[in-house]
Amino acid sequence: MAAQAPTTHVTISLDAMGGDHGPSVVIPGAAIALERRPDTRFVIYGDEKLVLPLLDQHPRLKAVTTFHHTDVSVKMDDKPSQALRSGRYKSSMWKSIEACKTGEAHVTVSAGNTGALMAMSKFCLRSMARIERPAIAAIWPTIRGESVVLDVGATIGADAAHLFDMAIMGAAMARIVFDIDRPTVGLLNVGVEEIKGVEAVKEAGKMLREANLPNLDYRGFVEGDDLGKGTVDVVVTEGFTGNIALKTAEGTAKQIAEYLRAAMSRSLLSKLGYLLAKGAFSALKEKMDPRKVNGGVFLGLDGVVIKSHGGTDAIGFASAVELGYEMARYELLTKVREMIDACPAPVVPSSGEAVAS
Repeated sequence: MAAQAPTTHVTISLDAMGGDHGPSVVIPGAAIALERRPDTRFVIYGDEKLVLPLLDQHPRLKAVTTFHHTDVSVKMDDKPSQALRSGRYKSSMWKSIEACKTGEAHVTVSAGNTGALMAMSKFCLRSMARIERPAIAAIWPTIRGESVVLDVGATIGADAAHLFDMAIMGAAMARIVFDIDRPTVGLLNVGVEEIKGVEAVKEAGKMLREANLPNLDYRGFVEGDDLGKGTVDVVVTEGFTGNIALKTAEGTAKQIAEYLRAAMSRSLLSKLGYLLAKGAFSALKEKMDPRKVNGGVFLGLDGVVIKSHGGTDAIGFASAVELGYEMARYELLTKVREMIDACPAPVVPSSGEAVAS
């Protein structure tokens, strides 16, 4: 059974060996998060030869940390099945997830292999009642501020019932992140017209309209450009499309940054222009900094797991830890369960029935 919502402090279990840089990023990142969230406690799993010297450099963090040595770590290129065979019950990744299951921690954070982390999380924590497949939800920067987008890569394909459940889970997360009672939700589609799109998306839209849920304001279909506009608080899609959208956005941000860098260094006049507009460019860089929104939430599990970007630095990892803190402190699991219980299980037409267009 996952730990109940914290009353005095939030305990976070960390896979110190996960990610491209392992403890050299995880430990300093945890120290930064502790400065921002001083009521955090940590349970850390990893190789004592690598972790303990780093903990010694951060006495405040060490004072609120319980450390457990593990001999095994999951490699970034391990296949999920391989990671389960070699790392189940004994790796730093598994142990950090297990701490969430036993109640030793309220939330788990890892920068490790995404497929392995999802496989181990599903095996160890199991899915919540009625949720067949978990999803990965990401915080997406927009013109308006931020949105929740899911699924960004947990599973490929989705039927109408899965899209319906993801809308509920995404809205529950948005209620915490954005502190709003009734988040707006849209289904990502090739157009906003009701006749457009694949049958699963059209049927999910029909189900959401008819459900008229109290804590979810369904706004219909949204298109790809609505992701950046922030048209709705929650954008729902299946994992294949969501992951492509995420990687495209990341690549476009890097492309724009490179264009700006090249343009600003092209001539003496452009360099002078950069100096005059340095404040504006600094604000743009701050807005586009991926470290500020680092961390995907595994939704649909009977426990809270946060996936940090594998190549992040300490500041980025701290953001993932803080996201986990928010999900635990403001009772993500409770809100998801409440919203699921508030509506009957969706009824999806059988393959022989016509689907409304």
